[in-house]
Amino acid sequence: MKNTRLTMGAQTIAAALAFGNTAAFAQEEHTQCEENTAECHVPSDEAIELIRIHGVQQSIYRYDKSGDPRRLADLVDTPQTISVLTQDQIQESGKTDLKDILAAQAGVTLGTGENGNAFGDRYIIRGHEARSDVFVDGLRDPGMTTRESFATERVEITKGPSATFAGRGSSGGAVNSITKKASTSYDFGRVDAAIGTDEHTRLTVDLNKTLTENSGIRINALTASEDKPGREGIERNRDGIQLSYVNQPTDRLSFTGDIYYLNAKDKPDLGSYYDRDAGEPLEDIPVYAQDEDFLNSEVTTFTLRTEYDISDSVRFYNATRVGKTQNEYVTTGMSGTTRDATDPDAPGASTLRLSNHQGWQDVDYVTTQFNLFWDTQFAGFAHQLVFGFEYTQESVDNGVFNMGYTNDTNCLTAGRRGVSENYCIIDANGGLVDNINRIMGKTYTRGNVDARFDIETYSLYAMDTFELTDALDVFFGVRVDSYDYTNQTTTERFDFSDELYNGHLGLVYEVAENGNLYASYSTATNINGGESDLGANCGYGGLCGTPEQAAQADPEQVENIEIGTKWMLFDEKLMANAAIFRITKSDVHESVGDAYSTLGTLNTGENRVEGIEFGVSGDITDKFSVQASAAIMDSEVLASYDADNVGLALSNFADKSFYLQMRYQPNEKFAFGGDYSYQSEMYGGQPDTAAGYNADSGQYSIVVPHYQVINLFANYYHSESLTFRVNIGNALDEEYWTAAYRSGAFMYIGDGRNVTGTINYEF
Repeated sequence: MKNTRLTMGAQTIAAALAFGNTAAFAQEEHTQCEENTAECHVPSDEAIELIRIHGVQQSIYRYDKSGDPRRLADLVDTPQTISVLTQDQIQESGKTDLKDILAAQAGVTLGTGENGNAFGDRYIIRGHEARSDVFVDGLRDPGMTTRESFATERVEITKGPSATFAGRGSSGGAVNSITKKASTSYDFGRVDAAIGTDEHTRLTVDLNKTLTENSGIRINALTASEDKPGREGIERNRDGIQLSYVNQPTDRLSFTGDIYYLNAKDKPDLGSYYDRDAGEPLEDIPVYAQDEDFLNSEVTTFTLRTEYDISDSVRFYNATRVGKTQNEYVTTGMSGTTRDATDPDAPGASTLRLSNHQGWQDVDYVTTQFNLFWDTQFAGFAHQLVFGFEYTQESVDNGVFNMGYTNDTNCLTAGRRGVSENYCIIDANGGLVDNINRIMGKTYTRGNVDARFDIETYSLYAMDTFELTDALDVFFGVRVDSYDYTNQTTTERFDFSDELYNGHLGLVYEVAENGNLYASYSTATNINGGESDLGANCGYGGLCGTPEQAAQADPEQVENIEIGTKWMLFDEKLMANAAIFRITKSDVHESVGDAYSTLGTLNTGENRVEGIEFGVSGDITDKFSVQASAAIMDSEVLASYDADNVGLALSNFADKSFYLQMRYQPNEKFAFGGDYSYQSEMYGGQPDTAAGYNADSGQYSIVVPHYQVINLFANYYHSESLTFRVNIGNALDEEYWTAAYRSGAFMYIGDGRNVTGTINYEF
């Protein structure tokens, strides 16, 4: 199972193709084959074809190695739970946005933003916020944006604190997308064209072309549009392109540059709301989004990677990215209420009223990461050392739109601010109003900045992997992050700095030739106000306290203990893993009462998430592939400024989740399969706080019901060049909800049943 026992063959060539360093790797392999023919396996034509299409991949549903070059061990020998979703698996699932891909996975849930924050994706891993813990090729991808998979080779979900690799945050884990890169190894072209229900159209192009013996270019392009399945008029539009260029001046030196652009223009849907009287979300609601609503996300990045083999034992790697994202939204929410007694048309009648949610965010950032890899012998052991330095500068401007309404209100409702004029979609007779999508007549202009977030971070880290004995491997890592933080709101300026210290120790003990046991201890830290989209709002990760108090606050501390086992089964075609873990978060900053204020208590909270997780990925037979994961967890608030919170579950946390994707190919012409995801109920509330609880009823206040979704697919391989695929999403047409706002004012609705057909042409 260890690296030293891996044969060269297809794995080495695959690594070369994926990283665009074929000339150097191919020569290295040829030399090693000559020197050690007993360990040299020449790949078959079929293996080369698999590599040409799928990259570093031993199964259509499994990778052996992480895409992060700092993770030197094979995944089976890595003392941590890491789920890898392959490009083929993602495509066959029919999912395209990263949010939908992750939402199906065990141990991952979705959340909503404060005040209907629709900037982009918000993930929760093992009960902890991860919306700022998204990475692309190992570099932090800041800001809340819409993320697409058209240029993605695979997605890696690391479970448990990952600060040694990721830096600040990463309390419950991190997400790392590995992008497609140019190669000098082959010429390859692929076009996928799809049409389907709900006005679905999607066209992607993937073209790799060798320009010279030492250079190549790759183009990935996307254009797509559709209505949200089951919600006609709720639109999603995507246009994107990635240009990748690789140049290898020598066998030891290579440069890879990428330019990435995505323009996502949606008409969003905030879904249903939680009916507290009925104790469930309102079903079968009409599409109420207004014609003027939008959700726009524009992302532009440039990345340059440099790899240089200084010697046979010392390697240098740098990745530098400059990026800009622009995100803006004007959306409509809907919730239940009653008309006030003074309403002239239907006093006291139940109704549905509309609300407006809006904002904008501009993010500019630069990040660079230097790594020095050194394989050396000392103290009687062979060490694989990694020394790293990272610099990141993030600048985020947040603002709102100046809103106006050209249409008259049509109802009077009562609320915490007294009687208000409102827009209701239920008329005086209990029916839907006419022209439901035009009743507000919204107008808007972009307003001024109301919060300017800046953080500059310098990071140093060191990692070591070595064999303590023939059966025992050790991984050790330490990291320090030094940051300077400012956040200028309309009324105050927050300015402070600090250092964050984190570490990771992992032991892997080989109990059999194909299996091991491992133990891991890791830490992470979160800073006060670490979420860039919230200014001085204490809830949802915004700043807590006055500028003086915020500067004196300690960072939140996270510790994780994990014990697990990993096995290679079915002639080492299938990897199976199981782990038990406990994550304890202390010194938590808690909001007090109104999350819109700066009120809060500093370092008063503590919570714990513990559980067990299982997973398998790979091939059971040559015809049957599978990836599955299951998580059974329990969360509990251990300490809080409010004693009534102690013992309650965390909000936005599903204690049971399961994902299974299977693929069966009975012959070379046909393959079929599908995926199944299950998530148990969870409760609304703010991050890192107790879920809302009604002491009088003894029930949680806002409940997202459990759900299960089944998706199906079938492939027909007409020829080596032409493939047809049919996907059926949500085959049982279940109505389900994926996340709830803390008050239950809106609940996101999952996609309804949909069918798409895709033609794939390779050349």
